Amino acid sequence: MKKYTQFLFAIAALLLLEINANAQGCVAIRQFSGLGNAVGQGNILNKGEWNISANYRYFKSFRHFRGTHEEPNRIEDGTEVINYQHGLDINISYAFSERLYGIVSLPFQYNERSSLYEHNRTDRHTTYSKGFGDMRIGAGYWLLSGEKAKKGNTAIGLGIKFPTGDYAATSTFYRGEESTPTEMTVDQSIQLGDGGTGLIVDFQGLWNIGGTNFWYYDGFYMFNPKETNGTATNRRRENESIMSVPDQYALRTGVFHAFEKIHGLGLSLGGRIEGIPVRDAIGGSEGFRRPGYIISVEPGVSYMLGNLTGTLNVPIALWRNRTQSVTDIENSTPDDIVHGDAAFADYLINFTLAWRIPKKIASPFN
Repeated sequence: MKKYTQFLFAIAALLLLEINANAQGCVAIRQFSGLGNAVGQGNILNKGEWNISANYRYFKSFRHFRGTHEEPNRIEDGTEVINYQHGLDINISYAFSERLYGIVSLPFQYNERSSLYEHNRTDRHTTYSKGFGDMRIGAGYWLLSGEKAKKGNTAIGLGIKFPTGDYAATSTFYRGEESTPTEMTVDQSIQLGDGGTGLIVDFQGLWNIGGTNFWYYDGFYMFNPKETNGTATNRRRENESIMSVPDQYALRTGVFHAFEKIHGLGLSLGGRIEGIPVRDAIGGSEGFRRPGYIISVEPGVSYMLGNLTGTLNVPIALWRNRTQSVTDIENSTPDDIVHGDAAFADYLINFTLAWRIPKKIASPFN
């Protein structure tokens, strides 16, 4: 029975791999900005064991929102901005004890952005960015141990995000009436990093709520004290000429069910919210950013075979809000309220493969 209970916690814990915050569009949240949510099996690892996971994400953003109001005319007129984003995170966690774990997260990205307004406003062209993103390292601690953790556990963590991703990536734009090829910095939404060193506070938890059903939750807030990163936005307004370095956040919760008759199979259903605040908790908030948030319903399926587990989650957007930024407010007058827009996706695809590496037991014959 103990072995079966451990199996259930193992497969359910993998749900915590999936927060990988990315707000599915021009609201430029960097993938896997949290850390504890990337540990997954951390709460069942024994001292000296490893967990290695690879998480792939994809989305296409194209629906424009100003506040919560969608602007369908952008698609009808063919003026919408389209972002295609692919991300791969390699996450390596290690259990220093049954309660203390550490993690390193290595992100890679490939992005495409198709638009008219960034070029000659007549012909659609595409800009690109690819490479290594902002890496994260951190540690977490499970609050309960032994018999107290039999029904579930909660971990809290701290981490650091380093500015290892290129935050001034360039691509070729086609400007003016003659569509002159011009090398310029790409839009903030497809930059590989934000140029700031961030402090991450996160948590994750998993509790048995009866039989083979589990309640899971995880989230993070990343404090980005740096105000701007010096990268040009190519925008006309002076107070939007340089990119901001915004805070980020995400919260996720739901229920997981493991099938008793189909060993290794589990289904989940939950919700998530992720976004960029209008103002940072620490430091200034000037410079250009697209604040906002997205609320999604998140169905998922997972399957465990030995120490290898695959998980597929597909968050589907229910509510999208591009909030008014600090620069929007500064540029507004009583007769002219400025409120920028942003493009969002309808859904996000998350696929994770995780490999738990048990600690080798010394042979009594050695």
